Amino acid sequence: MKSVSRSWEEMCFAGARELVHASCSSLYTDVPERAEKPPGDQPRSSKREWKPLEDRSCTDIPWLLLFILFCIGMGFICGFSVATGAAARLVSGYDSYGNICGQKNAKLEAIPNSGMDHTHRKYVFFLDPCNLDLINRKIKSVALCVAACPRQELKTLSDVQKFAEINGSALCSYNLKPSEYTTSSKASVLCPKLPVPASAPIPFFHRCAPVNISCYAKFAEALITFVSDNSVLHRLISGVMTSKEIILGLCLLSLVLSMILMVIIRYISRILVWILTILLILGSLGGTGVLWWLYAKQRKSPKETVIPEQLQVAEDNLRALLIYAISATVFTVILFLIMLVMRKRVALTIALFHVAGKVFIHLPLLVFQPFWTFLALVLFWVYWIMTLLFLGTTGSAVKNDQGFVEFKVSGPLQYMWWYHVVGLIWISEFILACQQMTVAGAVVTYYFTRDKRNLPFTPILASVNRLIRYHLGTVAKGSFIITLVKIPRMILMYIHSQLKGKENACARCVLKSCICCLWCLEKCLNYLNQNAYTATAINSTNFCTSAKDAFVILVENALRVAAINTVGDFMLFLGKVLIVCSTGLAGIMLLNYQQDYTVWVLPLIIVCLFAFLVAHCFLSIYEMVVDVLFLCFAIDTKYNDGSPGREFYMDKVLMEFVENSRKAMKEAGKGGVADARELKPMASGASSA
Repeated sequence: MKSVSRSWEEMCFAGARELVHASCSSLYTDVPERAEKPPGDQPRSSKREWKPLEDRSCTDIPWLLLFILFCIGMGFICGFSVATGAAARLVSGYDSYGNICGQKNAKLEAIPNSGMDHTHRKYVFFLDPCNLDLINRKIKSVALCVAACPRQELKTLSDVQKFAEINGSALCSYNLKPSEYTTSSKASVLCPKLPVPASAPIPFFHRCAPVNISCYAKFAEALITFVSDNSVLHRLISGVMTSKEIILGLCLLSLVLSMILMVIIRYISRILVWILTILLILGSLGGTGVLWWLYAKQRKSPKETVIPEQLQVAEDNLRALLIYAISATVFTVILFLIMLVMRKRVALTIALFHVAGKVFIHLPLLVFQPFWTFLALVLFWVYWIMTLLFLGTTGSAVKNDQGFVEFKVSGPLQYMWWYHVVGLIWISEFILACQQMTVAGAVVTYYFTRDKRNLPFTPILASVNRLIRYHLGTVAKGSFIITLVKIPRMILMYIHSQLKGKENACARCVLKSCICCLWCLEKCLNYLNQNAYTATAINSTNFCTSAKDAFVILVENALRVAAINTVGDFMLFLGKVLIVCSTGLAGIMLLNYQQDYTVWVLPLIIVCLFAFLVAHCFLSIYEMVVDVLFLCFAIDTKYNDGSPGREFYMDKVLMEFVENSRKAMKEAGKGGVADARELKPMASGASSA
């Protein structure tokens, strides 16, 4: 066990030592590697041989058990809240005396008006529904169980009395009879605040809510300002309802455009990359030239007739132009140097995009992967929100200062909220990580199958099967590491929002810096996790070993990684913009001919948002496929050299890239040291493995 820890520390060098080592060694002490040792006594420093898809075994089993125990805890929270009556109190509602509406209730000790039979009183009515406590997020009002909600405004106590006599629904306190509403001196306290607004029951939750939401002005001031004009609101809603067929058609159009773009990128990737590169260079040169031209023109302009105040302004503008021109020049020079260094790596990005298009042709089910992930997330979020609502009404009945009943949880169970919040983050990250592992497993199967005719009938289902059988523990561990970073960032963001306007400039700067650093750390860990899942899919190693292997490969190919993550991501971003603009343009053209309504801004916004969501889901999968292909390619070139027994697995397009790189290295001689270091591995590296 010490030798494994020692080899782990040897891997962690420079700035990555604390990041990777802390996230792995502190969370789980790795079991000894299960890779087979060559015959004889081989020293520990020798490299482990990669055997793609040849061996499978369960990885990170302790973390799977820990995740299962955590999920059992989440189930316990839900079961506890339901068993303590929270579900009935949430759905049916309860009054201020602890009685659940719509059923018979047991008497609560020392609580007046408890234990009442509300079988025929199915709705919760608040005497002052607009009195909101924004801090504690509740209505500061006495709640009663009533037989019906007042559908029309009641302006006087006589109207309240008439409503009770006609509908059999008493809106005043249980101690006051309907005949006493207009005669009792306590009616002003025991009856609802006048005028009683018209209300209607909330579907499924049996609460009487005011129809006119203007009484919630403190809570929704911005919304009231917008919808106070009923004609505007009516036109917007009618626009959406009238154009529902057009909206549906445009949403389908964005879906089709996303699929078409994924196919097109394969064939025009080379042209598209170079066009973007040339436009970027020309734009940078043009912007720099314009700034220097403006600076020279303003400097030569006559200044004799200018008054002193204008002269000072002109000098300030001239100084600002000089600073901008110098900054643009520095940026252009740096851009040229980057392009010069990365020009050969751009060819690899083009090849990977081309192969990624082939992957989607052989594995069409990859396209639907975002839908299953989104469906799983939605189902979990619905469960989480329902359990959260249950927790809001769970616990034992406690009498507050006003003599009314509140339900509170005491003892260690009061911290269930925190456990539930951690569960939201961890399980959501777990679902996303399962998608990454599934995609990685399918693409790895495609890449390391020499004869594509021998691919499994459904590589996606085969990848899901391997994930469930062997690698759920690895996914649980990787998602937990992301959770450890997300929680402090969310806490700091909450503190920052609570202290907004109260903290000094130094504290605000420190908080924002910490939030930014944690965000950057989360993004780096996400990228490392994704590559660790790919390494696990290739060689069936545990999370820490896979993270180490992937990290070493990425560091050895740092320039290529930079090229793929800049050029490739920029291409995909432009693809998203293209789909949104195309869908929006089609929407404008179609909605312009629709004369049944006057306001079509809201339908267009809905369509554009949906188009961006669809494009993001599809192209993010494309980006993930490219990243997996790159790691497979890097491993392939490191441990194979094309000789008999060590043939490449890569596609012909990638093979051409390797051959072209070798020819360029031979022609350049010593000038190709950087590329040689990246493509060298094949003979010597493979023999040492």
